[in-house]
Amino acid sequence: MSLAGLFSEGDYRFQPALRRGSAAEFFKPTAAHTNVCAERIRWLRSQPHLYCATLPEVHPLLEDCVALAAEWESISTDDHHSLLDTKETSRLCARLGEVWEPDFLLLKPNDADDFVLLGGCVCFPSAWRLDEKLGRPLHFIHGAVPELNPQLGRSIASVLRALKPDSAWLRHNWGITGSVELNQHPSRSLPRLNASVALDEVWLRVEHQALVALPNSHGVLFCIRITVHPLAEVKADETARGRLLHSLQTMPENIAAYKGIAAARGRLLELL
Repeated sequence: MSLAGLFSEGDYRFQPALRRGSAAEFFKPTAAHTNVCAERIRWLRSQPHLYCATLPEVHPLLEDCVALAAEWESISTDDHHSLLDTKETSRLCARLGEVWEPDFLLLKPNDADDFVLLGGCVCFPSAWRLDEKLGRPLHFIHGAVPELNPQLGRSIASVLRALKPDSAWLRHNWGITGSVELNQHPSRSLPRLNASVALDEVWLRVEHQALVALPNSHGVLFCIRITVHPLAEVKADETARGRLLHSLQTMPENIAAYKGIAAARGRLLELL
């Protein structure tokens, strides 16, 4: 996707638009596979409690993921065999997190027809904590995002209920950050944007997301890949620059605060 395609053409809005895509294509290893997985292993082995969390009920969903990962050839044959031999739930989740490039979350509907987060591995969070979301329904999780539930809550639930195996739905989400780091866990206290930030201290952070139905466990796999682009790269693309500029100008204040942009919004407009 082009940089310009990341932004809406009009006023700022949440971008729920989903497009059908290939799960095998989304999950296949990239040229950065070795470096990405090395970083994933570093975080998972140094502070596993921050980056991997499971409830016992997630085990069948993890088994589905291992089978799909092998089918999509997104893990090696040796890793597949190793995962098949891993019986303990939390270890299986962490092991998959070490060899699979994307972060992943596993959800399943409850009796109230809401989707509950049963587990996942998130090594590269965008300033949120996995342990605070575990066991919570999606409506609660999204409640932290201003205006998301009123605008899109029902649509998101409908999409999840309608997911079918053998297909993937893709979307993206963007933010602006003061750090190039993939891992932006709150515990790391990374630099934040401020009113005096320089152009080379600002990055566009994009979450490339995929939704996949799990065929045997009847759960949902939600995956995220992170890409980071210098703001100067966006500025050099005239269409992308114009769309981002307008999005920043029209973004509601509460959303700008949630995204960590509010204090630097005026400066970002100057830089663009």
